[in-house]
Amino acid sequence: MNKGKKYTDSGIEIKKNYDYADVYKTPAPKGFEQHAGKFPFTRGIQADMYRGKLWTMRQYAGFSTAKESNRRYHYLLSQGVNGLSVAFDLPTQIGYDSDHPLAEGEVGKVGVAIDSILDMEELFKGIPLQNISTSMTINATGFILLALYVAVAKKQGADLSKIQGTIQNDILKEYAARGTYIYPPKPSMRIVTDIFEWCSKAIPKWNTISISGYHIREAGSTAVQEIAFTLSNGKAYTQSAINKGLDINIFGKRLSFFFNAHNNFFEEVAKFRAARRMWAKIMKDAGATDEKALMLRFHAQTGGSTLTAQQPLNNISRVTVQALAAALGGTQSLHTNGYDEALNLPTEEAAFIALRTQQILAFESGIADTADPLGGSFFVEKLTDEMEEAAWKLIETIDKMGGSVAAIEQGFIQNEIAASAYAYQQKIESGDKIIVGVNSFTTDQAMVASSFKINDNIRRQQSNKLKKLKSKRDNKKVVSCLKQIKDNAIHNKNLMPVVIEAVENFCTLGEISDALRDVFGEYK
Repeated sequence: MNKGKKYTDSGIEIKKNYDYADVYKTPAPKGFEQHAGKFPFTRGIQADMYRGKLWTMRQYAGFSTAKESNRRYHYLLSQGVNGLSVAFDLPTQIGYDSDHPLAEGEVGKVGVAIDSILDMEELFKGIPLQNISTSMTINATGFILLALYVAVAKKQGADLSKIQGTIQNDILKEYAARGTYIYPPKPSMRIVTDIFEWCSKAIPKWNTISISGYHIREAGSTAVQEIAFTLSNGKAYTQSAINKGLDINIFGKRLSFFFNAHNNFFEEVAKFRAARRMWAKIMKDAGATDEKALMLRFHAQTGGSTLTAQQPLNNISRVTVQALAAALGGTQSLHTNGYDEALNLPTEEAAFIALRTQQILAFESGIADTADPLGGSFFVEKLTDEMEEAAWKLIETIDKMGGSVAAIEQGFIQNEIAASAYAYQQKIESGDKIIVGVNSFTTDQAMVASSFKINDNIRRQQSNKLKKLKSKRDNKKVVSCLKQIKDNAIHNKNLMPVVIEAVENFCTLGEISDALRDVFGEYK
């Protein structure tokens, strides 16, 4: 990015930041937030925002085998992506190897199949992990995928103190909205704090969690519920880490968030601004004093649930509006969905258009030239206040119940999301909410999108690879590693070092998950 002077196409100079005095020629009233980069960060976490550094442009990708996904990553990198975002298939997400009976029909379908370090090496073949930021959407098995990533980085000779990226690692929203959990809440929270503790020393630039409102919104929540439930979960993770004796000023810097971007443009911008302000206050109240531990850094993804199978090319416009809201709301990284994702995994063409959408916004629209361009708008400022007020009321209700874990165990959060989803669907069916091409402006003419299907032979390929691996590895060492994992789990010792040793000795993801199932049990 050019950090020098900026001008409009008409030659008018653009300041890095605009405030009250620029418009009204008088000092700002008390309490008016004038600048980005200052507590409570309503206007952004950096003083010059994208003028200093653009958001990271990611494209969420992963399907079939590691080899196929690697090819897509190289393509995306060649087109200007500067951060990878990995999708894993359902068996990987819930701790089953590809040859497990419950993996039947799901291997490689909604993400890439990863069974062992051999797959992870192939996934990142030709991609130096020290030089790329990688986000991995993985929760229950996040610690295993992180161990695999670290093991591959070590084999590449990377300096672990320099590797950057994020694991989602947000298990609470799995119980509330998504369902890819394995273990009960308490041992799951223990694994999360093990990751916090280990990463703070071993890979200090790694974001140890991406506290996710995205899936809460995809399940049907409102924008207010999205930030309220997400920040409540963030409070729970923070308190769990504090209870373990971790320093909030250290682990707090590596917390990140993941939000949805929907079509109601101004509400979405206000949502991001309100969330940033609220989190700064939450962390300050929890004892954080380091400014970076007070900052809410977030990744945004355009709304998958807003995409329509009818008239799919309309989704390009929807994604553009949503991406614009995320950028004007101050996101640190962004994924734009492919227009065909209501029908299938995104084709290469759809991923290309989605990436170019971000690049056009970044380099042609002028939105990156000044911090918080909508700051000071009467509507946006008032809406930010109202979003915050409504979200605090929900958080107070959750706090009275004993926090997020208790609210989830009592079904409160799940019921609130379900009620909102039902009410929204009723509005669509009654016509009160117009969805272009679905319940209004429909046509009999079919608009066909290219299809992208996954080869049904993936499971057999992965199973054969596993069989070969198990016949060649040192199985006595495997047994020893799995026993050590169980021992650490029983005696409350950090799991990360022994899991890394296990994957380096060719233990599979399913074997490690099963070892902990034996200790922790499964959540039903």
